[in-house]
Amino acid sequence: MTQYVYRFGGGVSDGGKGDSRATQARPGDVSERKALLGGKGANLAEMASIGLPVPPGFTIATPMCALYYEAGEQLPEDVRAEIAGGIAHIEAVTGHRFGDASDPLLVSVRSGARVSMPGMMDTVLNLGLNDATVAGLATASGDARFAWDSYRRFIQMYADVVLELDHGAFEEALEVAKEDRGFTLDTELSAADLQALVAEYKALVEAEWGKPFPQDVHEQLWGAVGAVFGSWQSERAKTYRRLNDIPADWGTAVSVQAMVFGNMGDTSATGVAFTRDPSTGANAYYGEFLINAQGEDVVAGIRTPQYLTRAAREMAGARATSMEEAMPAVYGELASVFATLEHHYRDMQDIEFTVERTKLWMLQTRSGKRTAKAALKIAVDMAEEGLISREEAIARVDPQALDQLLHPTLDPSAARDVIAKGLPASPGAASGAAVFDAATAEKWAADGKPVILVRTETSPEDIGGMHAARGILTARGGMTSHAAVVARGMGRPCVSGAGSIAISAKDKVMRVAGREVREGDTLTIDGSTGEVMAGEVPTVSPELSGDFGVLMGWADAVRRLKVRCNADTPNDARVAREFGAEGIGLCRTEHMFFDAARITAVRQMILAEDLAGRQVALAKLLPEQRSDFAAIFEVMAGLPVTIRLLDPPLHEFLPHEEADFAEVARASGLEIDALKRRAAELHEFNPMLGHRGCRLGVTYPEIYEMQARAIFEAALDVAERGDAPVPEVMIPLVATRRELELMKAVVDRAARAVFAERGRTVDYLVGTMIELPRAALRAGDIAEQAEFFSFGTNDLTQTTLGVSRDDAGRFLGQYVEQGIYARDPFVSLDIEGVGELVTIAAERGRAKRPAIKLGICGEHGGDPASIAFCEQVGLDYVSASPYRVPIARLAAAQAALKT
Repeated sequence: MTQYVYRFGGGVSDGGKGDSRATQARPGDVSERKALLGGKGANLAEMASIGLPVPPGFTIATPMCALYYEAGEQLPEDVRAEIAGGIAHIEAVTGHRFGDASDPLLVSVRSGARVSMPGMMDTVLNLGLNDATVAGLATASGDARFAWDSYRRFIQMYADVVLELDHGAFEEALEVAKEDRGFTLDTELSAADLQALVAEYKALVEAEWGKPFPQDVHEQLWGAVGAVFGSWQSERAKTYRRLNDIPADWGTAVSVQAMVFGNMGDTSATGVAFTRDPSTGANAYYGEFLINAQGEDVVAGIRTPQYLTRAAREMAGARATSMEEAMPAVYGELASVFATLEHHYRDMQDIEFTVERTKLWMLQTRSGKRTAKAALKIAVDMAEEGLISREEAIARVDPQALDQLLHPTLDPSAARDVIAKGLPASPGAASGAAVFDAATAEKWAADGKPVILVRTETSPEDIGGMHAARGILTARGGMTSHAAVVARGMGRPCVSGAGSIAISAKDKVMRVAGREVREGDTLTIDGSTGEVMAGEVPTVSPELSGDFGVLMGWADAVRRLKVRCNADTPNDARVAREFGAEGIGLCRTEHMFFDAARITAVRQMILAEDLAGRQVALAKLLPEQRSDFAAIFEVMAGLPVTIRLLDPPLHEFLPHEEADFAEVARASGLEIDALKRRAAELHEFNPMLGHRGCRLGVTYPEIYEMQARAIFEAALDVAERGDAPVPEVMIPLVATRRELELMKAVVDRAARAVFAERGRTVDYLVGTMIELPRAALRAGDIAEQAEFFSFGTNDLTQTTLGVSRDDAGRFLGQYVEQGIYARDPFVSLDIEGVGELVTIAAERGRAKRPAIKLGICGEHGGDPASIAFCEQVGLDYVSASPYRVPIARLAAAQAALKT
């Protein structure tokens, strides 16, 4: 019989690796345990197995999630029996009984996917309370206020998560109860006040749900377990999975655990902590706690928490005592647990804990989410401390996360109109129009307008708007609030807990210090300092050194793939070389033609009706092209530079306005009507598959001859002043061997002529871009002429899938959601289709020319998953946009380590 329930605590750890007393067969390695028990369940079992204080409980394994949906969102009877056995285990360890009116057992019910999805799925706390057990809890604990506070929390949470009633109605009732008594804090309400509030909550449930609040504790449990499984398919969870490439079929586990209480007075507390700073990576404890509170009070931002350490409190200038000062003995025990967990997992840990009447309990540990800066520092520090190897350090940093380090920050010398200050929750800086709801953020961002999402506090429903926004600002919440954790994971700057600002989402206005910021007004936030500024503040480019340089050095030492850049200007080339590019994999010459100073000559060349007319225009373009190439060669001296000859259809350069036709007429000496007639003759119905690429070179070889001459003249000019570049002349859109043979002859003829004129030579290669399925299939023939292949996976994806990249946005999102494609094929290579063509071309090309150079130059060259495929196929290099070069370097190293 398949086992679905795994116990932990009380000397039992069915899912942990270290408990020889468990009678059930346990899952094997860490990834296997997380796949079965989810990250939370696996780590609870692991903590229990190494002797840490973990409240007893059990985990319902992830396969049950899919079975739950297959059974019409019902739990099978045999699983209910297993769950009953799990409850009996908790009862045996704690001595409390589930539903016992005199000494009740209360449990929490939490989600736990195999990867962390903070705030995306549901949790229910204090389950097991009803009108009878609340009295027993009051008597057993000796604290009536605590019992009624727990009951009102349970009703509110159960009504929201399980019954799906309006959460706001309960919040409003709580606020009214405090206002009526002149209170500002929940903790000021007495036991009688809370008892009255419970009665009001129960009335709200009956009015909204149509039935009384469930009093049967087993009914409560089945409802909560079903709701947690159900939250896997919530819209916010789906959005988070889509943004983070988490497969929908993984499902979530459900952990049921004995409650421990941080709201039992001033000797009780709850908190969230990291063993190292998740923003900077500094080897210092980072966290927050609240006395007399439960866990949701910290992460939901309902109360502004206190600092964990005295040093952090003093640095922030806060008055409220730190945990280190308020609870020194428990803090010392917690610090010891931090050290144990970090050395056990060999990674920075994100920990949730509760103190119940001075007794410390560990509720969760997981590898903590961190900024790119922190990821680099932690990886490098741990390797240098001997905790992990250099290879493990390389593998620990997500290449995509480096994007956070590669963009500008605020100019320190710029004027700043600081209007408020909050907590520095996620580093980086951003400017944008203030918006006060997630829907507006998504809409404005889709229209290309940068926005700052301004909220009193964020909730999981805001995930879409948070992703769309350039930055996030909240009035409430700490550095471990939902806004802070999600923003750090996304790489968005975030300022949280800016208590001096008052936000009206209804009126779409933020008020602070007598000033108003309305929707559409520009704000700037600095997530590294917590500053909030009116207006836009200039930025400066990042400096990449220190830990970045160390890790990149380690990565370069192990990677096999070379990393080049896609660059059409000297500035792009310079940026890319500073980021470690080892040459240019794609220089698009057509981008140079659009310069205002030369577009008229380009149009004159296109509209000329004979060779003589074209040559007059080309003579004007030759020195311009030579200057362009020389500037790029100077930057890339000594390195290969792949230059793609003119590729786009000619209609893209044609004039449309009357003034443009008049300008071309003046330059060419032709009549405007003749030019318009010629433009009409060049019109194409499907230009993407029309007269473009090598087809231009075949019909107008003088164009490619001019470009080749400009390349070789520029290369010789640069070689005379220093290191010679290595031009690689790429013929685009080749489908047949003969096309390349003809074009290679044009290039070689130009090279011979220039070399003869100058009396010296440079090394060069002639090759082609593989961007058509026929070219991939006939790569053996083409390799007879080509000295290199560069896979143009943008067009190869379009021509293989029959999908226009410019129009696919209308439907590709649904294709990904419905599992037709695992990811957008223009973002991450379609391995099964396009990838097979790349594999075929590589194999057939090498069979004919073993030394042929193979690379990739589409946007996929900066995608880690696509880079891993390139390593597997054995390509020689990838080429990415300048700011993605470091991402490609790290991804190439990780791919090499996996082979």
